[in-house]
Formats: sequence, structure tokens, C-alpha cells
Amino acid sequence: MRPGSDNREGMALLTVLLLVAVMSVVAVALLDDVRFSVRRATNAETQAQAQWYASGAETLARRQVARLLAAGPARTPLEPDWNGRRLSFPIDGGSISAVVTDGQACFNLNSLVEGFGEDLMERPLGRAQFLALGRAVGAPDSRMRAVADALTDWLDADGVSRPLGAEDGAYAGLATPYRTGGVLLAEVSELRAVRGVDGDLYRRLRPYVCALPTSRLSPLNVNTLTPEQAPLLMMLTGDDLGPDAARAVIARRPRDGWPDVAAFWAQPALARVEVPGEARDQVTVLTRYFNLRIDIDHGGGRAVRTALLHAQPDGVVRTVIQRWTPEE
Repeated sequence: MRPGSDNREGMALLTVLLLVAVMSVVAVALLDDVRFSVRRATNAETQAQAQWYASGAETLARRQVARLLAAGPARTPLEPDWNGRRLSFPIDGGSISAVVTDGQACFNLNSLVEGFGEDLMERPLGRAQFLALGRAVGAPDSRMRAVADALTDWLDADGVSRPLGAEDGAYAGLATPYRTGGVLLAEVSELRAVRGVDGDLYRRLRPYVCALPTSRLSPLNVNTLTPEQAPLLMMLTGDDLGPDAARAVIARRPRDGWPDVAAFWAQPALARVEVPGEARDQVTVLTRYFNLRIDIDHGGGRAVRTALLHAQPDGVVRTVIQRWTPEE
């Protein structure tokens, strides 16, 4: 054997070992890609199945609401118990739970204005109720007046600022500039973009406000109000009804609810309360807007679907707003 043959054989062996090492790294990387791809595909399939389950549950909820309204076209029945009741049932590899609540037991933020489309202007009664709600939840009156003006400017289509309000120019100088909406709110969370609304005020107001797809004053079904929602009754009656009195009025509700609006207003506690005719007309015993929350646990994955359902006078129930996130 020639002296250089050992060196050549050593180089060949080293080359083979290097190739094996490189191929091993490539194989591991490929296996990782395959494993992650399989996991992504499995997760996507699981999430898609969860979303199909949620869609089915929403369809079922619309049918149940339609049956509820068919049973009581003039007064939404309280039985079977539906407001806030959680219904759960198992599915393959998980479970579904759904909760339906009265979706109009709130102050409609869009009722600060009146009109249609882009022709929106301030509604004085809506502003008065917004301020009354602020007093009921302990928010500073000066802050509420400023937010009322700013929210009215946010909703209306003109470019003229109210005395304490804010039009586009007030937001143009921010670190992240933006413009006012000029249309009705689609989500309550939009309120956080309005000047003057901080975290504390938002937390105070959030349980009692909503953004219905109309500028109508909030139609309050007094048969579904809970004692915790007493600020809404205080809002409706201005400063004539204190918190204890408002809770007492709600607590006196008959087991199956007041038969009609006249029976509600006939209570002795409300006999001396002066309420404008338009505000009086807000009281109802019929619910047409329903909040829906669906939670899906399936195959180790979770999906949350929330929606606002509207029961129309012709009996058809449609989904007005749909989200794949919890309401904020």
C-alpha cells in the first residue's frame, strides 16, 4: 500500500460521516416540518369542526327564540326559564354550552342620536338618559357630559364639534390618528375610542350599555330586569327613583312577570314618579333582541361565538351581529 492511501481512505471516511451527519440534520428538520404540518392540519380541522358545532348551536338558538315568541307574541314568556340559563350538552370529544340573555336590557348608545343613515342629530332625551345612567353608576357628571358630547360628535355626520365634544381634528393629533365614525356604533367596544372614555368609566358603564343596530331609545323589558340592573330603571326615571327603590320595584315583579306595561306603572312606588311620555313608551314586556354566547370544547380546542339575534314581527329570527370572540 502506498503511503498516501491511508490519507485518502481517511478523507473518504470523513466525507461519508459528514454526509451522514448532514442527512441526519435534514431528516430531523423534515420530520419536524411534517410533525408541525400534521399538528396544524389537525388543529385547523378541530377548529373548523368546533365552528360547525357553533353554527349548529346558533341555528338551534334562533329556532328556540322563534318558538318563544310564537308562544307569546305580545309578551315574552319567562317560562321555560331562558334568560341567562346555561344549557350544556355533550358532543364527540367535548361539549357545547349556550346562554341566551335579553339583548335589550341596556342603554342603547346609538340612541344619543336620532335619524337614519348619515342624517343623524342629537336626541335630547337620549342624552338625558345617558347622563342619568352615569349618575346611577357613580360616574362624575362632568365626565359624562363631555363623553355625551364627544359620542354625539362621533355618531353624527357633520364636522361641527359640540361644546365639550370632539370631531376629527381632536383625534388627528394622537400618536395613532383616526377619525370619528359618522355612523351608528356596531360594537360597544368602539366607545373606548371616544375622547374622555377611560378604563374606569368604561368598566362602570359596560354592564348597562349596548349598541343596538338602531337609533331607537332602548326598549326595556321590565319582566327580564334583575336587581343588579336597577341603574337602568333609575336611568329611565331620572333622579326620581333611588337605587333601593329601583331594586325594590324589580323585586316585586310577579312570578310570571307583569301582564302588561300598565300593570308595571300602576305600582305604588311609581305612582309619584314623573316620566316623559317617550320614556314611558320605552317600557315593554316584549323582547326582540337576544344576546347569544356559545362555548365549544372539542378535541382539546376551544371556540367562542357570540351573536345578537333579532326576532322580527313576522316571526323570523335573524342574526344581526356575529363574532368569533367574547363580547368586550
